[in-house]
Amino acid sequence: MKIYSTRHGQTEYNRLDIILGTTDLPLNETGLAQARGLAEEVEKLGDVDIIIASPLLRAQTTASAVAERCGLRIVTDERLREWDYGEFEGKSRYTEGFAETKLDFGVRMGKTGESVMQLAHRVYSALDDIIAEYNGRNVLIVSHGGVCRIIETYFNDMTAEQFAGWFMGNCQIIRYNI
Repeated sequence: MKIYSTRHGQTEYNRLDIILGTTDLPLNETGLAQARGLAEEVEKLGDVDIIIASPLLRAQTTASAVAERCGLRIVTDERLREWDYGEFEGKSRYTEGFAETKLDFGVRMGKTGESVMQLAHRVYSALDDIIAEYNGRNVLIVSHGGVCRIIETYFNDMTAEQFAGWFMGNCQIIRYNI
């Protein structure tokens, strides 16, 4: 079994370095082009059996581009929605305290959001279920930067500093072999 993980295409918040968690924004023109490019790449892989995606519009639009081109079904999993950044939502990525809070695993983002531990619990349970339910098939997960960071920790050890600095590009694909 292979799990391919990708982040949705670009949004205006991404382009402007604005923190985007639970706000449900569409892809911009660049993001739509990235989604089409991702669809071509997945088609060339030729071994993806199903897509599992976040319910947020930017992930669903990205997943739909792949599904349409490759004739795949999309399963939506609420647990793959982006990290709730609390009071950091909609602010500059360079806002004081934002980067540092990623190092504090038990502290809620922006006072009212999710901690890293809460996010990891949610995403790890989704991965456990995906591996159990789709064993023997290859899965493309379409989610978000924060979720992709947690997926990386599921498969590879990371220090807190590595975790805080890890980045997934829009429509970049990473393969994990099970």
